[in-house]
Amino acid sequence: MRLGIIVSDYRNMDATLSRLNAERMGVILVSNGIYHATIKEAGMTSPVLGFTHEIYALTEDIQTRGFSDSDIDKRVKTITYDDLVDLIFNDYEKVIWI
Repeated sequence: MRLGIIVSDYRNMDATLSRLNAERMGVILVSNGIYHATIKEAGMTSPVLGFTHEIYALTEDIQTRGFSDSDIDKRVKTITYDDLVDLIFNDYEKVIWI
């Protein structure tokens, strides 16, 4: 199964994500979830970025919060709303929002 996981909040998600299992997983950061790709606490990046999943962040939400694509961790691919729709309909069989 290919699972897309939409993360819209900046809180500790690594415990939840570690329990999910699929042959392919993609984490899609939207709304306040984009802070996982931009904020470092005590010099450390978010544990969400440590997963071997494909990680995406919505460009519109990045810009709304005053960041640019250059502020995003290099492991994260920035996407537009159109890209998000393509991911949901073409790349993942199931999508969950956490």
